Amino acid sequence: MSTQSNGPDMLPPSDLPPPPPPVSPTGLPNQEERQWAMFAHLSALLGALLTGGIGVFIGPLVIWLIKRETMPFVDDQGKEALNFNITIAIVGVALIILTVVTLGIGVLLTLPVGLAVTVAWLVLTVIAAIKSSEGVSYRYPLTLRLIN
Repeated sequence: MSTQSNGPDMLPPSDLPPPPPPVSPTGLPNQEERQWAMFAHLSALLGALLTGGIGVFIGPLVIWLIKRETMPFVDDQGKEALNFNITIAIVGVALIILTVVTLGIGVLLTLPVGLAVTVAWLVLTVIAAIKSSEGVSYRYPLTLRLIN
């Protein structure tokens, strides 16, 4: 009677790593990954609308935490969206602090800068969503890379 045993190099089936996610024949992320990556970028817009601008990073954070281990493209783009929106939140808080510290006189500087940052945030978020829906990794400019 012969019994087969798993040698020292064999892993039990429960310890095997999950299979890699399906990739299209072109080498681009599949449609589902591209869609979730696009949602990671666009969820910042929803977060800003629902929280008055304070929670711009909540949507990208949630999507990244949920999909990062099963979808490599979403992991990459979710981190990128999260890093960019954390950077935007830091800039926003800095502008508010500057306005308060200068007893409101700083608004002459912070209002135009804040408007420019808001327009740039909106435009770059839309560009990132479009690029990720095409399967292209997008990198935001002037972003602190806090999450690696």
